[in-house]
Amino acid sequence: MTRLFHVSDLHFGRQDQAAIDWFAATVHAERPAAVICTGDLTQRARSAEFEAAARYLESLPVPVTVEPGNHDLPYYNPYERFFRPYRRYGRLERMIERPLDVANVVIVPLKTTARFQWRHNWSWGRVGRRALAKALALLESVGDDHVKLVACHHPLIDREGGESSGKTIRGREALEALAQAGAHAILSGHVHTPFDLQVPVGDGATIRKIGAGTLSERVREAPPSFNEIRVGEDGALEVVHRWMESPGA
Repeated sequence: MTRLFHVSDLHFGRQDQAAIDWFAATVHAERPAAVICTGDLTQRARSAEFEAAARYLESLPVPVTVEPGNHDLPYYNPYERFFRPYRRYGRLERMIERPLDVANVVIVPLKTTARFQWRHNWSWGRVGRRALAKALALLESVGDDHVKLVACHHPLIDREGGESSGKTIRGREALEALAQAGAHAILSGHVHTPFDLQVPVGDGATIRKIGAGTLSERVREAPPSFNEIRVGEDGALEVVHRWMESPGA
């Protein structure tokens, strides 16, 4: 069995230090095959916040891949947001949108952030055609003996009942294209509440949509948590929501 830890929305600058310490201790104790972080490392994309996030993620003793989140684009500096949006990532750059191949699982990145949008709320997601084409090419290059997971920050479609008001542009189109290319599940963050859903994509097929909670003070419907993803040798996928308050967590 391959075990992966899926974490999101650390929000350094507004992190819950007890939750951050709990997650790091769990990684050190249990040594998953990899950590997948689906965005919002920082609260306001300040250099000091990225530096704290870099020290933290570099301390984890396993491979790490990170997706940018909407909070990771410069907030107070329009020039940097438009022309150098990822400059402050610094030494984290090697982890950003990093494909991983571990045991019988491949993790494919998909960027859903945008430095500019023609709508009022720039925190919402957007799947660019170039980003989608890159993810599809990676998926199609991997053999069918692998479980294929796509990691992005924004949920591609909203959950029934409204866990997200994200309205990700081209999200449904991307979801169906990724499923057709062989993706088994889409991992995301952004909404600070974990979920695990089967989504129909046509012709009776479904794809798994898995969301991680937060390790920040900005909790919503649930306490701090992360997802443990277990992939069996037969490709069976199990998701366990790990809560900080759980006995023995």
